[in-house]
Amino acid sequence: MKVLVANLGSTSFKFRLFDMDGEEQLARGSVERIGSGQSRYQVEVGSHRSQGEAALRDHAEALELCLRELSHPEHGCLRSASDVAAIGFKAVHGGPYHGVHLVDEHVLAAMEEMAVVAPAHNPPYINAMRMLRQAFPGIPLVAAFEPNFHQTIPLRNRTYAVPYDWAEKYQVRRWGFHGASHRWIATRMTELLGPEHRVISCHLGGSSSLCAIRNGQSVANSLGMSPQTGVPHNNRVGDFDPFALPVLMKQTGKTLEALLEDLACRSGLLGLSGSSGDIRDLEAAAEQGNSRAQLALEVFVSAVRHYLGAYLVELGGADAVVFTGGIGENSRQVRRMVCQGLEELGLVIDPEANEQLAGEGTFHAATSRVQLWVVPANEELIVARQTRQLLEEQGHVRG
Repeated sequence: MKVLVANLGSTSFKFRLFDMDGEEQLARGSVERIGSGQSRYQVEVGSHRSQGEAALRDHAEALELCLRELSHPEHGCLRSASDVAAIGFKAVHGGPYHGVHLVDEHVLAAMEEMAVVAPAHNPPYINAMRMLRQAFPGIPLVAAFEPNFHQTIPLRNRTYAVPYDWAEKYQVRRWGFHGASHRWIATRMTELLGPEHRVISCHLGGSSSLCAIRNGQSVANSLGMSPQTGVPHNNRVGDFDPFALPVLMKQTGKTLEALLEDLACRSGLLGLSGSSGDIRDLEAAAEQGNSRAQLALEVFVSAVRHYLGAYLVELGGADAVVFTGGIGENSRQVRRMVCQGLEELGLVIDPEANEQLAGEGTFHAATSRVQLWVVPANEELIVARQTRQLLEEQGHVRG
């Protein structure tokens, strides 16, 4: 069974193609600047890379181009587009549709209801899914929603202290996100530590969250009702007191909608630094003495440590703390700042191992009671597995 996993932006399309019989990645690719008049694309099949420019009006045309490359008689890995059993999506917020579902109008309507709390994610997915359903009616679309992994979180950790009926009537609860990433960490750490373990998964990247995992199950996640919450993100606010909003409306004259856009698009590391939301830029600027870049780094690390401490209490300690995502995997400085001074809590970093680490591995000292790991994310494989399972359960197996 061959499953294509798609990652969508408003003008971008990325994918990985898996042969699920052996869980082998066959190909990967991306298309940028969709709808701009001249889109750039690249498709990698094994060691062969195709790249170029084409006029692609929408995501359906982008997928069609990629499928042509994947079916190329000389360097392709498919006989035809019909070899693709399904397209899986790491979908963000479907409200009551928080599991894995075939995409239909009911699912799309639920995503539209939640677009107000996932404005950067849901609208491009909804638009592209509708296009792809129409353009490729023979290929099932599967939405694997990010909150799915967090359904094991106990009610005490996913219930806001608001009027009780808000949860049932209006879906106001701590849903939790980055489910595919945290599920991958839970799966990998079960392989490394065994079935009984306490793990704190730190997915740090353009969007960040921490997850407390006990025996492979999520028991707490730093993201709440929306992907804007928790620790600061590259341009999204993180935790924020909603009672600041009427003050800002009065003082700035902005509408609620304008302020929400500020919080969702011009806050986080970008808002603090005034220059960039990219941790690499901030580290370089801070090294040159930029005080706002340094502040952004410190605010980010402090928030990560806040949730790390909370989850050490929630779990009664930890067997491992795992860093993943673009920042978690690559920023030695952030890992060092997060872990420093926590010796009394059992976390002792090996500075040399942290500096030299590339790829999966550990960077804790021999005296550390808690293992410190870097585990590269593999969200696409998780979505491919979920897609395959749904197809098998519902009798849609082909390819």
